[in-house]
Amino acid sequence: MNPVRFPKRDGGSSAEEKDRVVQQTDKDASQLRLSAIEAGYLEDPFAKLFVAGEVQRRYPLINRGTYIRTTAIDKLVNNFLSSSPETPKQIISLGAGSDTRFFRIASANPGVIPNLIYRELDFRAITSRKIASITASPALQSLLSPQGLSVDQINGSLTSKNYSIHPLDIRTLHPSADFSASINTALPTLFISECCLIYLSPTEADDILKWITTDFSSSVGIILYEPIGGDDAFGRVMIQNLAVRGIVLKTLKKYSSLERQIERLRVLGFVDGQLAVSVKGIHDGWVSPRERGRIAGLEMLDEVEEWDMLAAHYCVAWGWRDRSGVFAGWRNLGRGD
Repeated sequence: MNPVRFPKRDGGSSAEEKDRVVQQTDKDASQLRLSAIEAGYLEDPFAKLFVAGEVQRRYPLINRGTYIRTTAIDKLVNNFLSSSPETPKQIISLGAGSDTRFFRIASANPGVIPNLIYRELDFRAITSRKIASITASPALQSLLSPQGLSVDQINGSLTSKNYSIHPLDIRTLHPSADFSASINTALPTLFISECCLIYLSPTEADDILKWITTDFSSSVGIILYEPIGGDDAFGRVMIQNLAVRGIVLKTLKKYSSLERQIERLRVLGFVDGQLAVSVKGIHDGWVSPRERGRIAGLEMLDEVEEWDMLAAHYCVAWGWRDRSGVFAGWRNLGRGD
C-alpha cells in the first residue's frame, strides 16, 4: 500500500476563474440528470438530494443522451464489481462532482460494499458542497459505515470505511509524484472520468493515465465519457456554444475519434484491451428493443436527425490492464453483450 498525499495547486486569478467555470459544469450535470429522472428515463432516489432549487426540463434528446451515458457506465461498473466478487476492489471517480453512483450501488447491491473502497476526487468547492448535502440527509448517511467516519466540511473531506471524498485538483496526479495519504495502489482499481479529463491540457490528461498505469501495481481499468468529432460542422457549433460560456474542450482535437480514443488508452498503458463506442452505437447496440421502445414512449423526439448527430459526437471509451481477471468481461461489452 503506497501512501498518497493530496497536494494543492497554485494558480493566479485567471486560472482560478477558469476552474470556477469548469466547476459550474457539475451543477449543469446534476440538472441534466434530474431532468432525465423526472422524465422517467432513470431511477435515482438520491439525485435530488444534491440539487438546489427547481429543475428545468431539458429537451428529449438531452434526456435520452443522459440515459445512455448513465446506463452504459453503470453496465461497465457493474461488470467490474460482479467479477470475482470476493476480491477487494477500489473505484476512484475523477472529478466526481455530485455523482450518486456510490449511493446507488450501496442501496441496490449492498453485498458488494464490504469488499469495495470508493473514492471521489474533486475541487474543494465541489466536495464541500457535496458533503453538506450528505450530512443533511439521513438517507445518504444511512448508507455510510459509521466505522472510521470523519467529516471535515470546511476543507471538503469525508472518510469512512468504504467511501471517501477527497478535495483534490487532479492535475497534481502524475507518475511518482510526492504523495502521502491512503490510496491503496495494490488493489484492483477502476477509474471513472465523465467529461473530466476533457477540460485538462493533453499533457495533464495523459499524465493522469500514466499515473494510473505506472503507480498502481494490480489490475487497473478506466471508463471515459467524452465528446468526439469536433472537426465537422456539428462539432464546431458544439465547441462554439461551449466557448461562449468559457468552457474549452482541451483534449478534443487530439482525441477526436473512436480510433484515437482507443489508441490513447493503448499507448498510455491499458495494454490488455481498449474499446470505444459512440452514444449512438450504445443506443442502437446495447439497449434492448423493448427498452428502446420504453424510452421512445416517454417523450416525442422530433429532432431525430439532430439526435443522431449529437449521439455520434459523444462516446464511452474503456481500457484495462488485467493482472487478476477482474476485467475479463469487458471485452465482450464492446459488442453490447
